[in-house]
Formats: sequence, structure tokens, C-alpha cells
Amino acid sequence: MNSLLIRNGICVLPGRTIKADVFMENGSIVEIGQVRRSATQVIEAEGLHVLPGIIDSQVHFREPGLTHKEDLESGSRSAALGGVTSFYEMPNTNPSTTTVSALQHKIDIARRVSRVNFGFFIGATDSNLEELIAAQSVEHCVGIKIFLGSSTGSLLLNDRKKLKEIFLKTRCPIAIHSENEEVLLRRVDIRNNASSAVSHPDWRNVESALSSTKMIVELARETNRKIHVLHITSKEEIDFLSAHKDLVTVEVLPQHLTLFSPDCYERLGNYAQMNPPIRTKDHQEGLWRGVLNEVVDVLGSDHAPHTREEKDRPYPNSPSGMPGVQTMVPIMLNHVNQGRLTLERFVHMASTRPAQIYGKNKGRIGVGADGDLTLVSMSKNHTITNGEQATKSGWTPFAGMEVRGMPVYTIVGGQVVMANGQLLEAGKPQLI
Repeated sequence: MNSLLIRNGICVLPGRTIKADVFMENGSIVEIGQVRRSATQVIEAEGLHVLPGIIDSQVHFREPGLTHKEDLESGSRSAALGGVTSFYEMPNTNPSTTTVSALQHKIDIARRVSRVNFGFFIGATDSNLEELIAAQSVEHCVGIKIFLGSSTGSLLLNDRKKLKEIFLKTRCPIAIHSENEEVLLRRVDIRNNASSAVSHPDWRNVESALSSTKMIVELARETNRKIHVLHITSKEEIDFLSAHKDLVTVEVLPQHLTLFSPDCYERLGNYAQMNPPIRTKDHQEGLWRGVLNEVVDVLGSDHAPHTREEKDRPYPNSPSGMPGVQTMVPIMLNHVNQGRLTLERFVHMASTRPAQIYGKNKGRIGVGADGDLTLVSMSKNHTITNGEQATKSGWTPFAGMEVRGMPVYTIVGGQVVMANGQLLEAGKPQLI
């Protein structure tokens, strides 16, 4: 019987942070405190913070169909190296994940190759309601993803009648990419006539985001249906959503909390291009207000890799998206060290709240909870590099950035999968 004892760590528990031991057995947390049991493996965690396992609830691992950019094995490797114990993967693959059979295909692959826990979204179209309903009973299906505006891939659904039908006839979590397709089409000449990615946030402007978010919240209100709105980018959306927290949970990304326009486009060019776009400093400050005022519920990476060759195409032929699952934890720990938020608030958004939203027995250090933990050093200095990224794309927008705070151990189902920046190959964790 495998067991793991983490000794003398600084444990971030619900409502308090204490120095304690954590004992895990058979994939679950069994005891917290001064543990006197013996274990098959012991981690001396003096000086390390023990966090409930980090959940990245928005990634794009590109399998099937786009595996030259990423696949489930390489993506999960990036997750483990970044201190992420669970990922929830999006449906805009090739083909899109819009049927139960396509969903099950991805689950079967992940069972074979993933190094961390996983879940998958099924994508909504204007004609797959029965598939959405059936998918709700599939193990490892975490919910429905709706693209209100076109992004990477072909998934798009902005028919209000069809949306209402989905809201009324399903019960699982619904995650929303909120951009107004009509606004994007009306402003498409801005994109077509642009000479660089600095025009990207002008094309996909605040109106395109805010009008879409207002529409989908109005529909949620009309149907009394809870929704989760992904990667909010504007101060106006934060202000609007603050009045609808009874029905809407909100995600922001480290990219939008860290990078801003026009600086990022001048430095990174197309490598800063993503949907919805990185906006100006005032919007970034609005997002931080949403974090501190608890309008924001969740941090996700929106890990969406593309190859350098693809990113180097002249704008607007360059694809939108950037890697992020491996850098989310260090970027946010650096913000903690800079005083932008507390470690407890980070844990709430990156672990506790996503576990609650998606109904998982994770997100807390407590007896009976799943044995997923992320151990971090808050004092470790590190320079992020392209070369250390496990993503097939081989780059990060944060290359060269010096951070303070790094994941040191990734523990999945009571088994160590990453230690001191190295993946451990012995054995396969219990994936739940």
C-alpha cells in the first residue's frame, strides 16, 4: 500500500495557514497535523508552502488533429512541471469535440498518457443538443463550452434561441468564450487592413466583449442558469459582472494580469496575439480590482500553443493563442511576492473555486480530499526560459522574466510526479 508523508510544510488550509504534516494513502488525504505514522515515501517540506493541487480549468492541448502544436502527453507534462495537478481541456480540436464518441476518444488517450488528472469539455453547436445532454453522464466530461465569437477552430454558436435551449435542457457547468461575432464581423476591415498585431485589440474591442457578456448574462438571468465566463479582459466587464455574482462565475488569465498593450505588442509582436486580446494598462488594473474585490473566481492559463512558424506569419494570418500551463503558477506566485494578492487568494482562484465549480473532491487540504498537492517555494528565484518549456511549441511570452516563487513538487493522487523541476517516470499516478 503506497503512502506519502509531507513533513513540516506550511499548509494553506481552508481559512487558515499552519505548519503541519500531511499523510496520504490510496490517493486520498488521511491525516493532517503532527503525523506519527510511517510512510513508504517522505518529503521534508521545511520552508515550503503546501497548497491544494492547482487546477488549470482552461487548456487547449490540440489532440486530435493539431498534434504538431501539442498533444495530451506533452501538455500534461507541461502541467506537471508547472505544479498543475489537474487540467480541463477545451473542444476546439480537429475535428471539434462535439459528440460523445469524440469526447470518449480524448478521454481514452488521456487515460494512457496523462501525467496529471484531466477533464474535457464538449463543444456546443447549433445541432448537437442530444450529444450535449448525453455527455453529461460521461466520466471525465466536466461541462459544455460555448464560443459566442469565432476564435481558433470552427466552433461558433451565437443563435439566442439555440443557446436558450441548451441552458434549459442541460444541467452541467457551461463555460463561455464571450465575444460578439456580429461586432467582430462589422469591424473586420480593421483586422484585414492592419500591418501588425498592435491592431488586434482595436479589432476585438471592448464593445465586442462587453456586449456579448451582457447578452449571455441576460440569458442566464432569463433561464435562471449558472454560467462560467472565461478570460474576461476589460474593466467594464468586471464592473458589469460584479452585479451578477449569484449566477456568474468569472475567470481571468495571468497573461492579462501581467502583460498590457501597447508594450506587449511592441516587444512580442504576434506572440502577444490572443483572443480575447491583451488590452491597455487601465483594463489590467480593472482586472486586478476584480481579483481583489472577489468578482473574479478563477485563474486559468488558456494554454493555447502554436508553432513559431505559425506565429511568424504576417498579421492577421498569424493564429491567436499562447502557451501558459507551465508558467501560470510561477507568474502568479511572483505577483504574490510583489504584494498584488495573498497566497490564500491565489489558492482560492487556482484550486478551491474551480474544484467547487466543476464538482471535484479537490481544491482543499482536508481529510478525505483527493491527494493532489502543489508544494511551492515562495523564496526561490528563477528566470523563465523558452528552453525549459515542455510544450511542443517551445516558447513562452514570459521568456527572460525573473520571478520569485516556484513549484517544487507536484503530487497527483498521493504520488509525486514532479520533484525539483524534474518529472518522475516511476509508476503512474491514480488519475481521478
